Amino acid sequence: MMYQLYPYILNNNYFDKFHDECGIFGIYSPYKVDTFSLIQFGLFALQHRGQEACGFSVLRDGFIISHKSEGLVLDFFRKISNSECYHGNAVIGHTRYSTEGGQSKKNFQPFFGEDSYGKSIISIVHNGNLVNAKNIRKKLESKGISFISEHSDSEVILRLIQKYLSESDNCLEKAIQKTTNDIKGAYSVIVLMDNKMAAFRDPNGIRPLCYGMLNEYTYIFSSETCGIDSVGGFYVRDLLPGEMIIVDQKKSIQFSLLTEKKNTKKRICSFEYIYFSRPDSLIENVNVYEIREKSGEKLYEQHPVEADVVIGVPDSGVPASIGYSKASGIPFKPILVKNKYIGRSFILPKQEMREKMVNLKLNPILDEIKGKRIVIIDDSIVRGTTSRRLVYILRKAGAKEIHFRSASPPIIGPCYLGVNTPSKKDLISYNHIDKKNIERILNVDSLEFLSMNNLIDILGSIHHCFGCFTGNYPVQKN
Repeated sequence: MMYQLYPYILNNNYFDKFHDECGIFGIYSPYKVDTFSLIQFGLFALQHRGQEACGFSVLRDGFIISHKSEGLVLDFFRKISNSECYHGNAVIGHTRYSTEGGQSKKNFQPFFGEDSYGKSIISIVHNGNLVNAKNIRKKLESKGISFISEHSDSEVILRLIQKYLSESDNCLEKAIQKTTNDIKGAYSVIVLMDNKMAAFRDPNGIRPLCYGMLNEYTYIFSSETCGIDSVGGFYVRDLLPGEMIIVDQKKSIQFSLLTEKKNTKKRICSFEYIYFSRPDSLIENVNVYEIREKSGEKLYEQHPVEADVVIGVPDSGVPASIGYSKASGIPFKPILVKNKYIGRSFILPKQEMREKMVNLKLNPILDEIKGKRIVIIDDSIVRGTTSRRLVYILRKAGAKEIHFRSASPPIIGPCYLGVNTPSKKDLISYNHIDKKNIERILNVDSLEFLSMNNLIDILGSIHHCFGCFTGNYPVQKN
């Protein structure tokens, strides 16, 4: 049997990391702008949120034109020869990592709807996961509504909006309101029509979405603030849980809540701070890098240890390592060297060779390890595959002691709200409640996870989703 392993080497290890579903980005201006370059910059800034595919829809002279394909953002845009055709006054885009629907091109976003003449009249991009999408799809199909994708919950949102547009005199505000009354789960969505753009978020605000300005009349929507920064815009704020923002060709902006305020409970995914988001992003006006560095400081306060050097697993484990070093006085050194040019496609038939992928991506500086007591910090431990292999590499290089630290609590549950996670049976902390068992499996001298109390303290509140750590989710699966 041949194994297609291109995701395996992205984000450290496909089998040993959580993967966010996607990043979304949009720009709306009453005037024509270089939408082709702006969407390219925005999606490239959000590349870390999805590497499987990308696409965009541009509004040009009243027509919505879409283009999407598999692959990385810059590779995708490099193949487009007629870039002038994609200059308009508005554009939305998406970087994909699939949690629903599989890897068929039919599932790539944006999804768009057409009128009876075949003209695209609406397009959407979505980050998140609905828990009742299958039931809604069956109901819509029974009413004769056709779907293109293979079980994509994002297309369910589109078809619902289309349905309610036809029932609401083409009023987008009413159509979105009715749609959000039907859907349940995690969703951040940007909608493009021929005369306006809308962005909205679920009542818990589980997946991130913020907005900013490029100039006085040009609005930007992005999964993260780094997307706004990438086009030279300035961040205004995050959308509130359950909030909808609409901008139009009349240079106006409207804010409204899709549900009563008493029914909104902020529960943004805590893993956005731990791993998903770029360290230079702000979430709810909180600096992601600062959260990660504080987690390292708290890890040392929790369980001090004597060591010679602190190292971090690139890239997301490095800020916590720096924080640990600051708190402990143990020097931080970038001993693990990351190969930044590693390719996407490796077809490896044997488990032995697949495990060596870690060696290909991360290689240690041997002279800095031999005879040393080492603290190694990663953002999390999911299956334990990467962690175990890294420890093997360090032992082989002559490390005297290895103390492993996770900058998040033990992961005991999967996520079904927009994150691709292993099942419970594959989670090392679910299968081994006794930490000593995990120490033996990883072959480390000590192991420590960031405590839930410390994570809450660092984040500053309990108003986050901690489902993968506690098993308690803000939205229950159907």
